[in-house]
Amino acid sequence: MLKPAKETPLCALAVAEILREAGVPDGVVNVVCTSTAGPVVSAMLADPRVRKLSFTGSTEVGRVLLRTASETVTNCSMELGGNAPFLIFEDADLDAAIEGAVLAKMRNGGEACTAANRFYVHEKVADEFTTRFAARLEKMSVGPGLEEGTDLGPLVNEDTRSKVASLVADAAGKGGQVVTGGRAPDRRGYFYLPTVLRNVAPDAAILDTEIFGPVAPVVRFSDEADAIRWANDTEYGLVSYLYTSDLRRALRVTEALETGMVGINRGIVSDPAAPFGGVKQSGLGREGGHDGLLEFTETKYVALDW
Repeated sequence: MLKPAKETPLCALAVAEILREAGVPDGVVNVVCTSTAGPVVSAMLADPRVRKLSFTGSTEVGRVLLRTASETVTNCSMELGGNAPFLIFEDADLDAAIEGAVLAKMRNGGEACTAANRFYVHEKVADEFTTRFAARLEKMSVGPGLEEGTDLGPLVNEDTRSKVASLVADAAGKGGQVVTGGRAPDRRGYFYLPTVLRNVAPDAAILDTEIFGPVAPVVRFSDEADAIRWANDTEYGLVSYLYTSDLRRALRVTEALETGMVGINRGIVSDPAAPFGGVKQSGLGREGGHDGLLEFTETKYVALDW
């Protein structure tokens, strides 16, 4: 049974149609759409025939589902929230880092659990990166996704856009400077301009919150240890990104970062063959590849005398 989010049911229905066309018999995969998820999911988890729950969504909802599933000891996989740091060291290829930042931040308009949320940039390259990154985002065309030439579509709803605007306002009120964007365009729809902030204060809410929008706060650092400490200073641990030309540093920092996935000199980590998932409050288990298949199996040990 597949229950999509109420804001995005069409993707799930499209998947079901593809499976039907591929020959999966009717009734094997069932899509259940509802605007009141609580009662529907509670009914599912109360049924003893349900042996596995796989959830993708917020950490807050994941905690509720884990509590509910504990009543029936239902096996759970949780792909929850993120707060991905994007580290750029002084020896990084800035051309590659900017393109990677565009992919990691702007893919799906920033509405992805793997979206880069916080940019920690070495002070030697921070000004150049910020200026060039902002110039790159300013060239993006904002509009409905069906319009030809559109680079960035709307956010999913008004609540999300209001949250993004509030985070930007908080950061600006604490000394952060808007390099580009920082507002909703004057047009119908839940749009928000691609935004870059510099000199963001350590206590700004935007550094502790999953933005889920096209906003990139930039923080300068001078010491590798500080960058790692700031990157790990979150309850989330889904994915990290880092750019450097020093392989020893890349591996050293990768081991120190408290995330389930790390992208080294690349802005996309997702791959069907790779184990996708996080640590800490970002979830339980893995999706994808061999590890993802094992999440839906049970180990049976048989001892015998023949």
